[in-house]
Amino acid sequence: MRRWNGWGDESYIKEVSDHGDALIRRIIGEPTPLKDATLKSVIAKVPPTRLPEHPLIITAAEDRVRHARGQSFPDWLAMRSGDFGVFPDGVAYPETSAQVRELLALAVRHDFIVIPYGGGTSVAGHITPQENTRAILTIDMGHMNQLMDLNEESQIATFGAGTPGPQIEAQLQARGYTLGHYPQSWELSTIGGWIASRSSGQQSLRYGRIEQMFAGGRMETLQGTLDIPSIPASSAGPDIRELTMGTEGRLGIFTEVKVRVQRAAEEEKFMVCFMPNWQAGKAVAREVAQQKIPLSMMRVSNAKEARAHAHLGTSLTQFKLLNGYLRFRGLDDNRCMLTFGVTGSEYQNKVALKQLSKILKKHGGVGGALANIMGTIWAHGRFKFPYLRETTWARGIAVDTLETATDWENVDGLMHQMEASLENALKDEGENVMAFSHLSHIYGQGSSIYTTYFFRCADSYEATLARWKKLKAKTSEVIARGYATISHQHGTGRDHAPYMPAEKGELGMRMIATLVHDFDPDKRLNPGVLLQDSE
Repeated sequence: MRRWNGWGDESYIKEVSDHGDALIRRIIGEPTPLKDATLKSVIAKVPPTRLPEHPLIITAAEDRVRHARGQSFPDWLAMRSGDFGVFPDGVAYPETSAQVRELLALAVRHDFIVIPYGGGTSVAGHITPQENTRAILTIDMGHMNQLMDLNEESQIATFGAGTPGPQIEAQLQARGYTLGHYPQSWELSTIGGWIASRSSGQQSLRYGRIEQMFAGGRMETLQGTLDIPSIPASSAGPDIRELTMGTEGRLGIFTEVKVRVQRAAEEEKFMVCFMPNWQAGKAVAREVAQQKIPLSMMRVSNAKEARAHAHLGTSLTQFKLLNGYLRFRGLDDNRCMLTFGVTGSEYQNKVALKQLSKILKKHGGVGGALANIMGTIWAHGRFKFPYLRETTWARGIAVDTLETATDWENVDGLMHQMEASLENALKDEGENVMAFSHLSHIYGQGSSIYTTYFFRCADSYEATLARWKKLKAKTSEVIARGYATISHQHGTGRDHAPYMPAEKGELGMRMIATLVHDFDPDKRLNPGVLLQDSE
């Protein structure tokens, strides 16, 4: 059963070791939990609907509660406190493109707002309804979740836009194929949401980001149906695919998605090794990308993250054995961790690992017997990190993330500035923040930076939100000023919209606004997302 006020399956709990918990407390201090609201108490707050009666629209209070928030930190506080603010007036679960068109026509006829909903995993405020004089309908695409066609000659698969990651892979692999798109939210997020937010998967080094996979499809808009043909390449003007990607529901709703798939790999392995310091780890990643060594993924955890993961992901005995072994091999507390994978035929993987081993040796890498064991542990829990918020929250500890991407020459400076901003943002309150980072998606030109931070809950929900706003704003400003994107993989939503102009420029923002306003002049489709327009 899906949690109504948190992440994922309510039966799963991510354990945190006692020494991992102690590490966090040593840095941020002793926390005090806040009291959670009950589902029953929240349901009692749901107001009467303002939507017209329609066979496709459900106005039951629990449906509206479960679609009122995503997974951003403000969403989390709203769900936990029970102070949701605004609920959608109803939820629709269409099963066909025709039903989506019918709902959009109804929105025009009765003047209400439409918010598209995929897996509900947004961490940037994409799906959160705002106060409005108009009624709000959330359209949940989850019933459109089937493989509709697989053209094996061209290797193009067509899915309903509401298909989540596990169902995509299950349906493809039954035919011997894979998409290979594995974002952290893979268990819950949908293919339509990946395209709408320009998602990136953990194995993008092999498979590419979603823009390399997206071949075409269908979007239902207020102006009619937009069919995007799955042509392999074109020089006939701007790419319509690219114009629709990342638009986060502002132009319309994807209903059918065509993606480029490939034969499932013969073999896949994930491994872990340790580097003597950050510069060595970063150098390995850059050389792998620039030499185009065919790994499927590479992640570089800085020393602070390597230490945190060693504490959080092991028993005390395992931690002591690991620490002792690495010190015996000459690695001190400056050591960083590399997580990498190979995916392909047995021969391809053998060649890739041979190429990588030369680079690792040159930079002082240490793996040995650890590599396969720790790689298997990582693979087993690769989609479980978001559950950590549930575990720490019960102890009064808040956790959130920030991410960006920049060129190689800028990576070090920006990463250190982001961590310093987080660590110092609450000093005026006498509060410490624990922050650490990794590079999770590498390119010849540069890399993403993904930073996680922990801080203590305040003595109220309002004060805790104020702490988060201070952390988020100060560090987002660092990113916006730092020759970097405000989001590499989480999208824009509401939380990142204020920082878009720094990246896109005045003319770029005008282009985006012109496109959005042409498709939706009445600001009916997810207003306030992507653009800071009045609602």
